[in-house]
Amino acid sequence: MMKRDVPVYLITGFLESGKTQFLDFTIHQSYFQIPDKTLLILCEEGEEEYDEESLKKMNTVIEIIEDPEDFNADTLQMLNKKHHPGRVLVEYNPLWSVDKFYQTDMPRYWDLAQHIVTVDASTFQIYMNNMKSLFMEMIRNADLVIFNRCQDEHPLANFRRSVKVVNSRAEVVFENEEGEIDDIFQDEMPYDMNADIIDIEDIDYGIWYVDMMDNLKKYVDKTVRFKGQVLKSRELNAGFFVPGRMAMTCCADDTQFIGYICKNPAAKRLRIGSWVTVTAKVKDEFMEVYNGRGPVLYATEIEAAEKPEQELVYFG
Repeated sequence: MMKRDVPVYLITGFLESGKTQFLDFTIHQSYFQIPDKTLLILCEEGEEEYDEESLKKMNTVIEIIEDPEDFNADTLQMLNKKHHPGRVLVEYNPLWSVDKFYQTDMPRYWDLAQHIVTVDASTFQIYMNNMKSLFMEMIRNADLVIFNRCQDEHPLANFRRSVKVVNSRAEVVFENEEGEIDDIFQDEMPYDMNADIIDIEDIDYGIWYVDMMDNLKKYVDKTVRFKGQVLKSRELNAGFFVPGRMAMTCCADDTQFIGYICKNPAAKRLRIGSWVTVTAKVKDEFMEVYNGRGPVLYATEIEAAEKPEQELVYFG
């Protein structure tokens, strides 16, 4: 009989970010039940504790790894032989480096199914001011980022941008005491979505970039106008280029170019690094460099432009 894959769920977040509460709630849901044993590996102990007797009823066992040196292939192999789990949950300490988790060899058949990050919205800005690089490491490969304890005064749109510029594919969810908050961008766009040409100011480039990534359908067949720096790639044909901006997510050493593919016959004549004002219609198309579908801009006008005062997009 062929051995089935053992799904591994990685849950991480700063201390008191709601990891234990999230896991405990999930484990007790009927939709999460499986006939085989669930192994819950704890790499830090917060104020919230699990009720081990209650977990036993859910066919879940706890193993604690107290030292980062002990989170290694040998330890995981030992736990696999001891419990023969059908599923593994890891409540991971981000101070041990999430990159280390990814570099650790898992037992045969263990397969990372989902990487989840929990964030306390009320303390997020404090951590960003003091431990930003750790947060960026946590979310770089995350599938789901959950901001909990959200309140009306929190700049949730900024929080989402902080995640999306680092990891565009991550799903970002916001929760308050009552449950999930929907459509945080509603009525928050700083530009007129109903205009014949949607003008994107320099200061709003990051907002537009993330919102179009998340809500492409509402931009399809609309015309946008913005200023960007010319980037070309060997992966693109002669008629394509990327007008975009450098974005800083943590510090000067953590910058990356963000922008969308643009098509125009004049692309081959554009000088890399030059600034242009692009007027373009938005389409949703498959592109190999996207590894799927995404925004493609069809430029109707490209004009030389001066370098803007606000050249860098900052996500913080």
